[in-house]
Amino acid sequence: MSLPMRRESRGLVPDLFDLLEAPMAALRPMAGQQMRLEDYVKDGRYVLRAELPGIDPDKDVDISVSNGVLTIHAERRHEERQAHRTEFRYGAFTRSVVLPPNADENDVKATYAKGLLEVSVRLAEEQEERRRIPIEKTEGGQQQS
Repeated sequence: MSLPMRRESRGLVPDLFDLLEAPMAALRPMAGQQMRLEDYVKDGRYVLRAELPGIDPDKDVDISVSNGVLTIHAERRHEERQAHRTEFRYGAFTRSVVLPPNADENDVKATYAKGLLEVSVRLAEEQEERRRIPIEKTEGGQQQS
């Protein structure tokens, strides 16, 4: 049985789908504090990649897994100082993703390189969920012994 996965190619309007994935997204200002995600299955692992450029993963990123939900929380703090001007940007953002039902929450790995956070979760072998139920024959509504 295959698992339902997110769409790989989103066509001509990819940002529209990102807006629709989060409740009340249209009411929030588009200040660039979004975390874009990509997920897929590779080599028996569920892989989630998040764009987090300019963030120190040791200080600014928290990853947690609980009850089948993977949550990534990140904070950005950036300040530029020039002779007569200072510019700063800051903000926090969180994304949560429901893991596949056969995900092993005890085997989660995360790496960060070149602005991309990659979190992978081992998937257990899928077991046959369907089993045949035998039917007992009865006479007149009573079971035979």
